[in-house]
Amino acid sequence: MVIDVLTLFPKMFDAILSESILKRAQGKGKAEIRVHNLRDWTSDAHRTADDKPFGGGAGMVMKIEPVYKALEQLRKNPKSEIRNPKVVLLTPQGKKLDQKLVKNLAKEKRLILICGHYEGVDERVRELADVEISIGDYILTCGEIPAMVLIDSVVRLIPGVLGHAESTKFESFEGGMLEYPQYTRPAEFNGTKVPEVLLSGDHKRIEGWRKSEAVVRTMKRRPDLIKRKGR
Repeated sequence: MVIDVLTLFPKMFDAILSESILKRAQGKGKAEIRVHNLRDWTSDAHRTADDKPFGGGAGMVMKIEPVYKALEQLRKNPKSEIRNPKVVLLTPQGKKLDQKLVKNLAKEKRLILICGHYEGVDERVRELADVEISIGDYILTCGEIPAMVLIDSVVRLIPGVLGHAESTKFESFEGGMLEYPQYTRPAEFNGTKVPEVLLSGDHKRIEGWRKSEAVVRTMKRRPDLIKRKGR
């Protein structure tokens, strides 16, 4: 998968892309993540990417021209062997990101992420995107953090990125449930013991325990998921 990121603050991505799973995914050739500075597509000496909103109001609005020019160049770049990328605008007004949406995005061969900033983007930028995505009902100072969340959630689902094929199968939100409780050594700590069934070696009992605990935990913490699954 190829992911292009259009941002006014490319250095924000340095740390997350050079550590852990995302670093390994790129090292294995499973993902190519390219971060682009939107100011490279501005046309004035000051590299202006924002301006005051028409009609007045607080803050600044990201301009349409740099985004348009960037998308045009990235789509026509002869080095980009993957055509027809899905263009994603990160915005609090978008569709909420969930595991189902992450799975669909992980099937794409190429994504272009547009990171909003300041007071928002020129409305005409929305017309350039295939989908608008939000990571939750709250406001952040920029679209870079949501872009990082999306990248991490999508890349880890690419086959061969995680060390074990089963790693994503029983995670929270898979199958509409939260994940069952997990334990590791020591078997007892400060008087609290690991459930005996997990030490039994009986894989059938362990599987049954995990399924029942997932249901109990989901009903207690996220009953909305149970209701949604029953629809």
